[in-house]
Amino acid sequence: MAMTDLRDSAALPDLAQPESSRRDCPDSASPSPSRRALRRALAVAPGLALALAVAVMATVVGQRVPLIGCAVPGAVIGVIIAVIAKPGARFTSGLSWASTFVLQCSVVLLGAQLSIGAAARAGLSALPVMAGTLAICLGAAWLYGRLLGVTGDLRTLIGVGTGICGGSAIAAVSPVIEAESADVAYAISTIFVFNIAAVLVFPILGHALGLSQHAFGLFAGTAVNDTSSVVATAATYGTAATSQAVVVKLVRTLMIIPICLALAALTARKREHPARPDGPASHGPASRAVKLVPWFLIGFVLVAAANSGGVIPASTHLPLQHASVFLVSVALSAIGLSTNLTALRSAGGRPLLLGALLWITVAASSLGLQALTGTL
Repeated sequence: MAMTDLRDSAALPDLAQPESSRRDCPDSASPSPSRRALRRALAVAPGLALALAVAVMATVVGQRVPLIGCAVPGAVIGVIIAVIAKPGARFTSGLSWASTFVLQCSVVLLGAQLSIGAAARAGLSALPVMAGTLAICLGAAWLYGRLLGVTGDLRTLIGVGTGICGGSAIAAVSPVIEAESADVAYAISTIFVFNIAAVLVFPILGHALGLSQHAFGLFAGTAVNDTSSVVATAATYGTAATSQAVVVKLVRTLMIIPICLALAALTARKREHPARPDGPASHGPASRAVKLVPWFLIGFVLVAAANSGGVIPASTHLPLQHASVFLVSVALSAIGLSTNLTALRSAGGRPLLLGALLWITVAASSLGLQALTGTL
């Protein structure tokens, strides 16, 4: 991992000094915390600066074309740069840091958009549909993935991206399962394609089925992925549909927490017992449980609780939302810049077909569950 590399490099003695000087100056063999921090910063700076520059370009694109947002353009521009001129080794640490830590920080800021009280009220009526579509999507991702030969992290990322909340879910899950940058880039691209399709197709489908504003809002909130695409899809249907869709979408974001915890447990189990699944555990249950909770999920919950308690002023909601989106763009730009193009080419078109099948399945299950629960 990038952070491990940085720690290791920070612990090395200053080889530029003579050996006698290092013996006479203990600090050079054991750098002070401030010196280690400076070394980390210098190692991270080139890659982070490159990712920031790409994210700024992506933000300009997103402002000109609001439908696509600024996250996906960041990944696309990053991949294009990687194709033309792959960033050298001095950029590696910063790109790795941006694609993990910066991505995790963006998830924390998502909590500022949530009100636990409003989520609870909206969630009670929409919970059967949200939980049902998520369960169906994850089950279908496993089944379709096996049939199509799409296995491992890529199948997981496409499944959670389609079932929960697109790029935000992929952002939260990818560091938990330690996904490769190529898998993240492919999953983000797949989700983006069907977000655009939803904006174009779903309003037509809603009018054809005669859906009410409330029903279409629930449909868009559960069957469309990224927030910007949810808003774009529902806005063409009506104001009431948009309000309902946004609330449902934010409640759906909370599903990130149990999914990440479950995936963290599975990943930890594979790492601890790769060959002996029944072997003894190295830590007690309580210790393992604590370690399974990613720090950024705790931050997400704390920020959501602070927002619900009125600690976060309403005037800061929009700036925090923009900050979260920009951090996602920085992280996806770094992922694009780090993309292994050989791995992308070897994946072929099957992951895209998996995304298409899941998109259709989630849309159909959302409408079907609404009909069964009487909310259609």
